Amino acid sequence: MKKNLSHIINIMFIPILFVFAIWFVKGFEYINETDFRQFSIKAWDFNKITGIFTFPFLHADLNHLINNSYPILILGGIISQVYNTISNKVFLYSYLLSGIILFIIGNPNANVIGASGVVYALASFVLISGFIKKQPRLSILSFFVIFMYGSFFWGMLPMPNQVSWEGHLSGFIAGIIIAFLLRKKGPQPKKYLYEIEEDIEELIKENL
Repeated sequence: MKKNLSHIINIMFIPILFVFAIWFVKGFEYINETDFRQFSIKAWDFNKITGIFTFPFLHADLNHLINNSYPILILGGIISQVYNTISNKVFLYSYLLSGIILFIIGNPNANVIGASGVVYALASFVLISGFIKKQPRLSILSFFVIFMYGSFFWGMLPMPNQVSWEGHLSGFIAGIIIAFLLRKKGPQPKKYLYEIEEDIEELIKENL
């Protein structure tokens, strides 16, 4: 049991650390009766450009925090297990790109906080990567994401009372970019013998 727990923690270290960090920040705010909203992000406000790095760690309330925590752990588990060799890059790029894109396309009149952009980036990466790699196992994961977070597509539409749909859209776009950037990394389709033979013949021709 301890060995299994240690293995899970080792594989999912980054998503677990991230979730721990956002809960720590909220707990610090609660205990000290303070608010870190000044570290939010606001599109095209260069006084808040550092919010790119800080806004995912801030949440409005406990419900907001929980709703972002469990998807990060679930999606984090999928990415850490299946895309083990590039999982750290996926998380880092999701964290940075979602904020950068939000700073560009976000509402200049809104201060945004929360890790939902990271959630959307991770979900989008799993979804898109599964299709572009043309692997059955990864495609199944893509459909799993659609099934679990199918409603998240509505979160990217400018509907009444929609909470930072631009943040969700920014994360989704980030995930697509990451999937294409890392399309040649991580699990790749298996090559059949005839394909290997064709590659060898092509290589021989190139060197003649």
